[in-house]
Formats: sequence, structure tokens, C-alpha cells
Amino acid sequence: MQAADAAEVILGRVRGNIAAGALGAALRELAEFLEADPEHVDALYLQAVALRYSGALSEAACVVDALISRSPLDGRVFQEQGHVLTALGKPVPALAAYQRAGQLNPALRASFEAQIRLLEGSGRQRELIYAQEQLERLRGLPKALVAVLDLAAQNKLMRAESLCRRFLQELPDHVEGMRILADIGVRLGVLEDAEFLLESAVAFEPAHVEARIDYVGVLRKRQKFEAALQQAQSLLASAPDNPRFQSLCAVEYMQMGAYDKALDLLQAVLAKLPDDAATLTTRGHALKTCGRTEEAVTSYRRALVAQPRHGEAYYALSNLKTYRFTNDELAQMRALDADVGLSQADRSYLSFALGKAYEDRRDYESAFSFYAQGNRIKRATSRYDARSLAEEFAHTRAVCGAGFFATRQSWGADSRDPIFIVGLPRAGSTLLEQILSSHSQVDGTLELPNVLSLAQRLRRRRVEGKRAGYPQVLASLSEADCRAFGEAYIEDTRIHRHGAPLFIDKMPNNFRHIGLIRLMLPHARVIDARREPMACCFSGFKQLFAEGQEFSYDLEDIGRYYRDYERLMAHWDEVLPGFVLRVRHEDVVADLEGQVRRLLDFCGLPFESACLRYYETQRSVRTPSSEQVRQPIFQDSVAQWKHFEPWLGPLQAALEERDT
Repeated sequence: MQAADAAEVILGRVRGNIAAGALGAALRELAEFLEADPEHVDALYLQAVALRYSGALSEAACVVDALISRSPLDGRVFQEQGHVLTALGKPVPALAAYQRAGQLNPALRASFEAQIRLLEGSGRQRELIYAQEQLERLRGLPKALVAVLDLAAQNKLMRAESLCRRFLQELPDHVEGMRILADIGVRLGVLEDAEFLLESAVAFEPAHVEARIDYVGVLRKRQKFEAALQQAQSLLASAPDNPRFQSLCAVEYMQMGAYDKALDLLQAVLAKLPDDAATLTTRGHALKTCGRTEEAVTSYRRALVAQPRHGEAYYALSNLKTYRFTNDELAQMRALDADVGLSQADRSYLSFALGKAYEDRRDYESAFSFYAQGNRIKRATSRYDARSLAEEFAHTRAVCGAGFFATRQSWGADSRDPIFIVGLPRAGSTLLEQILSSHSQVDGTLELPNVLSLAQRLRRRRVEGKRAGYPQVLASLSEADCRAFGEAYIEDTRIHRHGAPLFIDKMPNNFRHIGLIRLMLPHARVIDARREPMACCFSGFKQLFAEGQEFSYDLEDIGRYYRDYERLMAHWDEVLPGFVLRVRHEDVVADLEGQVRRLLDFCGLPFESACLRYYETQRSVRTPSSEQVRQPIFQDSVAQWKHFEPWLGPLQAALEERDT
């Protein structure tokens, strides 16, 4: 018998003893098991349960704390923490634990039942309604789909997908099954499949509101903003006074750049729900993007009056970059940080806001401690694996050699329209975009996900009956494939353009896919926005990114990522000479006109002085640098990281590490 099988036999016996109330026998066997394997998560979990049942609550709490440090993404561990804290008479942190459990694993029925008990009569109506809705959904799901949810929560996505597909083979029009499979598809990056599933679900059951809202969401992720807006408008037409539908439609108008319409709808929501913190915060985001900063500040502050625990509003104020917290606001934030019942999401937002508040006061040690706290919270929910990403970069260099491109020089679409700006976040890419989009022949757009989505689709493509993987699959593409991909990219991005001959795609992570870009759009321009490593990496560390930049949550991870990025960019320089223009942020700061002329020459554009007055250009900017690029260039940020140098040893070491 293999060791894993033997362990399962023992733990199965322990479970039986716990169920039968033979807690002493269970604890003795667990103690013996853990002496041989003290890090075994399942055994520790059962030990915590047995200790709680036996009344040894303090010991159970210690085991749970150890479990959380070992397995911070396991929902059942947080559920057990909630049970222990409830038994200890600590309802506030117990509620936070149950909510965390439900976020991590929506199949945990007991966590939602506990949330409802603790929230009733608390006045936290939005949270109570959410828990009730989740419990009702669970009660209505077949056991097979509950098992799928549980597997997906454990990140066993392939097993979850297989089980869900088997379920849908028997019940092909089961809308909840289709929703769950679509969600797995989104997590796997297979957005086309998710869109098809949700489109079918809506066709099967047009009155299923959640399916229709999911459908809007996946259309948005695929950058099909017009279609997403049409779906949202259809929902709103069915119930014009429904604030949820008004909010959804407002978000879609924001994606389309129709901020006036979005703000009108958000105001209609606030007429019914004047104290809805989420709506006030969304309104602030819309106002910020339009450059109406003072109004955005007012909206964020109203959100905090309505809901003082709303960490996102504090973070939104700090993310304006130009806002300075008052002493009273700082005191409120510190008091909130001491609240053990604060959710992890709110605490993460608050931590980054506190970091900014202390940095503005030049208390760099306190600032760093809060930036680090916020990143630890985010890192605990991340599945980022630096090693696997480095391996993918190595495979990219191996597949995409000079000989590979020499035999494919004439492949791809003929279009010369796109300008890709790539690099790391916080490297100055938004400034370059603002400069270029100030030119009469260039449209600024968004961080478009089209290339990333195509790469995800290619990861799943089968070659000779097997998945080739990415980037290996690039070698199997035909000339027709590459031309079709390029033409589809140009067509799919047309919705973001405003009539100029050229347009910008500012998705920074596209540096990983320059080989794919060259295959499908050989006449595109690619600009590498580069910034001094310590400045770039630390700026990323202290910025809370919504998604897609999980390497930024740890100093060592971000240092290694930067090093891997430099190595891959050096490879593109070698095998595709002249295809990428490198623009260093420090050079732009030192010599704006010289670098602007260099950029325009590379893009085949005549010089226009408006590019030097980029801060006068009126356009919506959705990145964290939105307020900074509306000001003339300044040099203060070039070496800000030096204030934090005493705490940046892991970053420095990672940047200096050499290949072995």
C-alpha cells in the first residue's frame, strides 16, 4: 500500500471516530500521525475539529491559526476558525472567518448558515441578503454541482470541469450547471466557451437574472462592450426602476466611455439608495476617470459617511495620488485597522491607503509596514507561481528563435494600425500612451485583453490529439492561422477606436507574447516602457492592482519577474531586431522633447507639439496614473523608492540574482 493510501485509511478511521464521538481515540491516533507528518493539512484540520468537539477551544484555535498559515486558500479552514471563535464567544471575528470561508469556497453551506445567524439584527442588510441568496442557491443545487463548486474552490479546475461536463451531458439545459461551467471557463481563461455557455443559458431560460448578469460580465471580459451594454439595457428595460440593473447598465456605459449616461444612472440609484457605499464609490471612479477629481473626492467621502468600514473608498482616495488624508481621517483608518471583524478585502484596501497616508507624512517605516500588510493579504489569496512562469519564459525563448521567424517573415495581417506599449506596470506606460494619444493620428484605447485571450485559447489547442501547450503551440500555427488572428484582432478592437489611423494597446503583459504579435501583425509597432528596476518594482509593490499582476504582492516575486522580463526582452531584441523600441522613463523625464521625437519617428508619425503638452489632452484615463498624466512631467518620483531602501533587501537580492 502506498503512503498516501495508508494515510487516507488512518484519516478515514479518525473521521469515523469523530462522527461516533470517540474523540479521545481520534486525538490519540492524530497525535501519532502528526508526529510522523506534522505538516499534514487534513490531519491538522481533523485535529482542530476533534479538539473543538472535546471542548479544548484554545488548543483548537492554535491548530487553526497554524493551518491558516499553511493553507490560506482553504475555505474549510476558515469555516472551522468561525466555529471555534463562535464557541469562544467571539461573534465579530467569527463572522469575518465565515465570510472568508464563503468567499474561498461557495459550497460551504454551514458558513452561510452561520453568517445569517450572526447578521440577523445587525443592520448589515446587504451582507445578510447576500448570505441568504448564497444559501438558497446551494439548497437548490444537485449534489454533483455542489461537488463541482467544492473542487473549483480547491483550484482543482480540470476535475471540476470534467465533473460538470458529465453532469451537463445528462442535463444539457441545466442553467445553474452552465453557469458553473462558464465560471470555470473564465478562471481557465477560456472566455469563448464561457460566452457560448452563458448565451445558451440565457436562451434556455431568459428570465434567469443571474445567468443574464453573468453573460454581461463575460461579454465585458471579452471586450464586447456594445453587446454587454445591449444585454444590460435589456435587463433594465424589463425593470426600469431596479437599482441593480441600473448599476449594471451604468458600469457598461462606463466601459463604452459614455460617462454622462453612467453618472445619470448612478444618480438614479442613489435617489433610491442614498447611502449605498458601493454606488457612491463607483460614481467616484467614473468622476475620477473623467478628470472631475473634486467631485470624485466628495463621492468617496460620502461613501465613507454611509459605510465607515468601506475600505475601497479609502483606497480610492489614496489612489488619486494627489489626495492627502487629514489627521482625523488617519485616526479613523487606524481605528478601523484595529477592528478584528474587518473583512480581508476591506483590510487589504485599507492597508494600501494607510501606506499612502504615512508615505505622504514621510513616515516611511510605517508606510512600508502597511504596504507589506496589504500585499500579504493579497498574496495569501494568490496562486502565483514564479517558477512556472519562469519556465514558460524559457520555453518562449526556445521556441521563438531567429530561425523560427526567418521562415515566417511574410505571415500575418497587413495592418499597420496597432501600437503596443508593453512592460511592467508602473514603468511609465500611461505617460507614453498619453503622449502618443495627444497626436492627431493616434487613438488611445484601453489595456486590451485580446492578445492575452488568444494566448489562453492557444494553450488549449490540440495538436495531433494532444494539448501542445503555450508557447510550444506557436510552432504548429499555419500562415492562414496567423493572418486570421491578425485580422480578427483588428476587427475586434475597432470598437475602441475613434477614427484615427493608428491606435494604442497598452496591455503591459503583452511583452510575454511579442512572438505571437509578430506572427499575426508583423507591421505593428511595439514600445517597451522601461523604468529603473528598484523604482519600477517598488512602485508596483505599493500599488494595489485589481487583477492580472499577482507577482506584485511579494518583493522577491516582483524582483524575479522583472529579471525574467528583462531576459525575455533581450531575447526579442536579438531575434527580432528593430521590432521593439525601448523607452526609459528616466530619459523621458530628463529630455521630454527628444524622447517624444524618437517615439514619433518609430511610429512613422510627424512631430506635433501637442505631444509635449500631453497633460492638456482631454480623454478618459483608467489606470492608477490617471491624475499624474494630467500634470506636466515631474522628477520627484524617479527615486522615491530610496526612502524605503532599508526594507527592500529581498527585492534587491532578487534583482541581483543570476542564473545558475
